[in-house]
Amino acid sequence: MIAHVRGTVAHRDAGTVVVDVQGVGYLVHVPAGADVPARGQQVELATSLQVREDSMTLYGFPDPSARTLFELLLSASGVGPKLALAILSTLRATTVVTAITSGDLDLLTTVPGIGKKSAQRLVLELREKLGALGETDVLGAGGVPVVGAGGAEGPQAEVREALVGLGYGPAEVASAMATLQQDADAADDDTSTLLRRALRLLGGAS
Repeated sequence: MIAHVRGTVAHRDAGTVVVDVQGVGYLVHVPAGADVPARGQQVELATSLQVREDSMTLYGFPDPSARTLFELLLSASGVGPKLALAILSTLRATTVVTAITSGDLDLLTTVPGIGKKSAQRLVLELREKLGALGETDVLGAGGVPVVGAGGAEGPQAEVREALVGLGYGPAEVASAMATLQQDADAADDDTSTLLRRALRLLGGAS
């Protein structure tokens, strides 16, 4: 198993990065919004090699604990690498853990490809596993989120990243977030409620 790659970023887009390791380019699939340096800079990614009959695909994360969460998601029935990566591209690591342990089906179903039954299965199969691993193992030391682009913490930051992960453009996201910030009723809402508000705003705009 390839546990990590360290080298120079040769190419970077929303979902992949090519890491040049002594002249060999490794194509690594990463969560959208992952904190990966710009082209030409050094990077080290914790990786998970997923082998199928017709392919060998490398998935990478800025922190080993993000890889732990990714592989934990893979242990749930019906969850393959693409869906696990979509979960971590749509929601922050902290949000994924909270949604599963609290049984927040509404939040989990904001991930493309996850319906209510799939969300219920995730909660049923992973709630105890997450509890057994402990917060530090899946979030990193101090409970710091290990997936996402960084920046301010809190529900609004998580909603912003979720909207980006769902494919909304910068202008749409900025407009929805500005409306939410001006809405006094939304000030104390949790991530799930805020995200539903944002999706209603964007739906109305379309």
